[in-house]
Amino acid sequence: MVVLLAGVGVALVCAGIHGCKSSAASGGADAGEDSCEVLFGSPNAQTGLGPDQCQPECACGADVFAPPAYSAAFIQSLIDDWQLATPYPPLTSSPYDGGPPPEDDPPAMVCAVLPQPDAGAPPTLYTLVTYASGQEAAAAGAKVTHFGHCGVCSTLANLAVYMRNDDLVAPVRSCGVETSADGGNADVTCLMQLGFDLPCAEAWAYDTANTRSICLATCLANITASYNEPDGALNPCIQCDEDESGPVFKAVAGRTRRNSGIPNAICRPCSEVQPLVHAY
Repeated sequence: MVVLLAGVGVALVCAGIHGCKSSAASGGADAGEDSCEVLFGSPNAQTGLGPDQCQPECACGADVFAPPAYSAAFIQSLIDDWQLATPYPPLTSSPYDGGPPPEDDPPAMVCAVLPQPDAGAPPTLYTLVTYASGQEAAAAGAKVTHFGHCGVCSTLANLAVYMRNDDLVAPVRSCGVETSADGGNADVTCLMQLGFDLPCAEAWAYDTANTRSICLATCLANITASYNEPDGALNPCIQCDEDESGPVFKAVAGRTRRNSGIPNAICRPCSEVQPLVHAY
């Protein structure tokens, strides 16, 4: 029974909890420190919070950010109408085997889509370029796709996966179960079936393995817990993943839901969310 829990149960918990990595420092503001009392997210039955505590908008003070409901046609266009000119190569080793993760990006830094000269019919080829600011990206003719540096999950096809899934926990948990059978290859294959490309799927799979190795006891104790505590804090398993795996995941992946302005079922303080509306 212990072996079953270690091999499968923890995969169920750990594999599904990193759909929304921090786009702020890992020690950033929590719900109690945020100037917005209502958290940002798209709560469901597993979230543990109601619409009075978590909403898909940040509306405090003079600034209001309410991302649109992106249509199925728009999301599909990210896949059909755009193609990364030079795809990222597969990851050759676990990013968790190296030194400490790099420091957080400067606040104004952005990753932007730079279209190549029009070659006629779609898909339009593009490159991903890291700029010092949105203004610098706009001056170059690029469109911001998230804040922070570009990484293996920054592509528009990976953005489509995040937009299509308000809650990736259940499908990613199912993928994580398969990890115990072959050490991770099946997990990567399963994640790619969700729509992630190979390098992004590998980043998720390495994150899952790292969290399982460090947060085992914590995640077993919270295997059925809601994503958020009644006070808005993350449950201990998700918080462990956030602390132990989040910084490296963010450094490798580039894109997160929060730095892309995309709500999901794990609610977060508005101070961690970048107000970005996608238009390509």
